Amino acid sequence: MSQFAETRNLFADLDEVVEVAALPSGKPPSYIRDHRKRLRERFLNGGASAVPDYELLELVLFRAIPRQDVKPLARRLIDQFGDFNRVLSAPITQLRQVDGVGDAVAVELKIVEAAAHRLARAKVMQRHVVSSWDALLDYCHTTMAHRMTEQFRILFLDTKNAVIADEEQAQGTVDHVPVYPREVVKRALELNAASLILVHNHPSGDPTPSGADIQMTRQITSAAKALGITVHDHLIIGKSCELSFRAQGLFET
Repeated sequence: MSQFAETRNLFADLDEVVEVAALPSGKPPSYIRDHRKRLRERFLNGGASAVPDYELLELVLFRAIPRQDVKPLARRLIDQFGDFNRVLSAPITQLRQVDGVGDAVAVELKIVEAAAHRLARAKVMQRHVVSSWDALLDYCHTTMAHRMTEQFRILFLDTKNAVIADEEQAQGTVDHVPVYPREVVKRALELNAASLILVHNHPSGDPTPSGADIQMTRQITSAAKALGITVHDHLIIGKSCELSFRAQGLFET
């Protein structure tokens, strides 16, 4: 089950958050109200660059926990997962293991993650890959760079090299994802795709391809070529960089 499918089970319990810092009037103490006001103003005036990761996370948590100091929880989440992006990308089951994370917090984080993915994807779909290459790389990093397990995606292109579909083909473990060349080519035929870009991530952060990565890429390229479909590239997404098979000459036998 995907993280977003799991999220659907959470909405029935959003009111279960315990808000320990509220006054009898139901309002948060003035020091919490003042802190939230200052943080919001700093964000509005300076943007995301004006706040560190844990404060950006606080801004997200304000909606889920409206009458409680969320700074300790934000710091616990950053300490547990490493940075803002990895908090958003963490599986719901792992988020729930952090003290203070209930259904409302988990849902809020997953809404922000979904919004980021959709925004990045909108800059890629139906656009020529050459003219939108930087946006394509941004999208791949947004959706895959902070995952804790490997994911294999395919971008399907038409005869004008515009992206007509973006699909997750398989999920795997921390260092392996099963990919079947016949299924890749079958799906390309179903979509009437003229070419493909293969993408997968390395949770270790190092995009260096393994021998299995190279072999799998050549198998898909060969199977696609036999049916008149071109594989333009295979991108491996690391934490802060990516590797292009095309640029490295790894399509050559």
